Amino acid sequence: MVSLKGEPGSYGTLQAAIDAAPPSATAPYRIEIRAGTFAGQTTIRRANIEIFGAGVGKTVLTNDAYAGKLAPDGKPYGTFRTATLNVLAPGFRMENLTIENAFDAPAEMRRPGGLRADDGGSQQAIALSLGRGSDRTIVRHCHILSHQDTLYCAEGRALFERCRIAGSYDFIFGGAIALFERCDIRSRPRLDPVEGYIAAPSTLIDQPAGLVFSRCRLTADVGVPDGSVFLGRPWRSSTTVNGRRMGDPRSVGMAAYLDCHMGRHVSPLGWTRMWYTGPDGNPKTWFEPEEARFREYRNTGPGARGPRRGQTLTPAEAVALSRQNLLGTWSPEPA
Repeated sequence: MVSLKGEPGSYGTLQAAIDAAPPSATAPYRIEIRAGTFAGQTTIRRANIEIFGAGVGKTVLTNDAYAGKLAPDGKPYGTFRTATLNVLAPGFRMENLTIENAFDAPAEMRRPGGLRADDGGSQQAIALSLGRGSDRTIVRHCHILSHQDTLYCAEGRALFERCRIAGSYDFIFGGAIALFERCDIRSRPRLDPVEGYIAAPSTLIDQPAGLVFSRCRLTADVGVPDGSVFLGRPWRSSTTVNGRRMGDPRSVGMAAYLDCHMGRHVSPLGWTRMWYTGPDGNPKTWFEPEEARFREYRNTGPGARGPRRGQTLTPAEAVALSRQNLLGTWSPEPA
């Protein structure tokens, strides 16, 4: 148990409770977190950790690191060290809490001389990172909140059920197979650029699926303009070839929305392009959405109409993206 009140047998931080778990346990290790706001960063390197909060808004894990901020080692955090919670092991489960990165990106953009998202301003601020080594992750009834790069799903398989995931730019990204069922995908207001992006998949070409949204609601906070948010853009993650950093040609992002309700904030085009460093060293080489694997099926709402830049799935193709087919031999227990 984790508590701020010093209850008998409790830990004062989530990290302390995790570090007390058996290092090689094969059975789930359950940690209950009492109501309260728990500040700081937590890393999970042990398999089969399960975290249960007291409820959304009652148990809050928070942190305010962002990519351009100096870390204790004197170096900028960079995107992938900013996470409030960093999961590096399989079998992780989390329910009934809020996890946020509280860095206030809009306030930073309003500040004279502040960082800006449209010029590589290092505003990335991850709330939850499912990093290298994660697999068979279950997240239920949670709010995951930030602005840019809210949720990173690097690899493995993950299931999100009845969660709210909120952000502004590329706020669900990575190369994992991640299924979002009945989630609220919430777009937040932006200053510059005015366009927003939900998904930024970096799926490897030999992986048939990436970020899949099923029966979700795409909603927006007040202040998000109509038609200003794209369903996704293809993130070509970097690799090194002959000593040169460039976009990984194996990274051909896959994202799909099935039976989702889309608010009027969604762009009629659906999808858009993203730049990467090409083989010739050009940092503004464009990866067009038609070159990626962007799919839709039977979506509804005012944001589901328009001359889309992705493809429409057939019924048979949609079945291939069902939970049973998507997650392979892994069958998460019912909620």
